[in-house]
Amino acid sequence: MRLHICAVGRLRAGPERVLIDDYLTRFDRTGRALGLGPANIIEVEDKKGGGMLAEAALLKKSIPAGSKTCALDERGKTMTSPQFAKMLANWRDQGASGVTFIIGGADGIAPDLRSQTDARLSLGNMVWPHMLVRVMLAEQLYRAASILAGKPYHRA
Repeated sequence: MRLHICAVGRLRAGPERVLIDDYLTRFDRTGRALGLGPANIIEVEDKKGGGMLAEAALLKKSIPAGSKTCALDERGKTMTSPQFAKMLANWRDQGASGVTFIIGGADGIAPDLRSQTDARLSLGNMVWPHMLVRVMLAEQLYRAASILAGKPYHRA
């Protein structure tokens, strides 16, 4: 099952990019034997300044057909890492061809797009910069693969 991180904005070289690349490489190595991965990042950018609605249109276009969708949103469900791993495993076991995680821009995800997703996930009660959300999601993907593989990375 392929994983896609569909995000508003372009991530330039820097510490966030290094962390994301590292965690997604680790995820790909661990997840391959589990039927998870590869993971890739799809970036969209609204150069005309149309706000959330324009970003939502670009995000919708970038979601691969047949993919389950999960919006990262402060109003979403908080999960433990094992619960997150179980959600991924369930989608894989149900035959999903892919999962697309949607990360909005500075103003979040338009309500109509958010309501159309299969799941909504919150990374806690605080609001995080959307570039850091990418890092945190990449780490949780690697952690989920480690949990499903029975590796010691996750110590709970």
